[in-house]
Amino acid sequence: MPGSQSLGEFIIERKKDFPHATGELSSLLSSIALAAKVVNREINRAGLLDIFGDTGDENVQGEKQQKLDLYANDVFRNALERRDQVCGIASEEEEQAVLFNGELNQNAKYVVLLDPLDGSSNIDVNASVGTIFSIYKRISPAGSPPVIEDFLQIGRKQVAAGYVIYGSSTVLVYTTGAGVNGFTYDPVLGSFLLSHPDIKVPESGSTYSVNEGNYLAFPIGVKKYIKFCQEHQPEENRPYTSRYIGSLIADIHRNLLKGGIYLYPATEALKQGKLRLLYECNPMAFLVEQAGGIATDGAANILDIKPNKLHQRTSFYAGSYKMMDQLRAMLT
Repeated sequence: MPGSQSLGEFIIERKKDFPHATGELSSLLSSIALAAKVVNREINRAGLLDIFGDTGDENVQGEKQQKLDLYANDVFRNALERRDQVCGIASEEEEQAVLFNGELNQNAKYVVLLDPLDGSSNIDVNASVGTIFSIYKRISPAGSPPVIEDFLQIGRKQVAAGYVIYGSSTVLVYTTGAGVNGFTYDPVLGSFLLSHPDIKVPESGSTYSVNEGNYLAFPIGVKKYIKFCQEHQPEENRPYTSRYIGSLIADIHRNLLKGGIYLYPATEALKQGKLRLLYECNPMAFLVEQAGGIATDGAANILDIKPNKLHQRTSFYAGSYKMMDQLRAMLT
């Protein structure tokens, strides 16, 4: 029953249904949940502390780093390094992969890829932000330092992925390849409790999410689809409603629960797209697909793209499968 099970209890009970839910992976997910609680606490106090705004520096992508970006990155990095299940991490906020040097770390099975604080520019206006995580089994031999190939695996090799959305409530949503479940943080108990069991994306929806400020720079097929969304066709439940928060997690979370489509195409200025394949698109695509939706770059399934660098960018389209079918017909 929703609200009656903690995240830890759920993992133990469903272990037989989750092919990768080993004791090590369960412990790893627990460390992510713990780090999320710490970040959630600071976000809730952001207006009282000097953690608003940017640091004056840029990350490897050339974007201004927010103070909370760095704080969240440090929290998750430290939490994962203390666990002997993780041999290294790659983060949107780190130029290179971070290899953990501890003796137990080098015997660890997993690497973790992170967007520590997605949508962090929303912090100053108290809008939703979140953390995205992706877990892979290393391909290098245990007992040796991890190698870059451990991090550059296709999305289908993920053993778990998820996000934590810090909004009106704090919700952790994850998959290990056997469905998608969500857990809401109860600050009184200090636990994530099952609140959204077996999430399924409705086959269609009534919202589309895209930054229409970039409309003139969009590919022709995307422009056609946006006009399709806006057409007055009541018998087909159109026009759709435009809903764009500017936080990938918040837009995907809404569409997972209510149905809809998310579009972030390449533009003339960003010919490869803007979102990061490893830190954002792969984990979100895994979740969307496990919930019954579709995620592509406009041509190929996101989970089948072979990455060639840590901070690789891509176009990203994800959502309800009927809406995605309509979009794909216009992109060809």
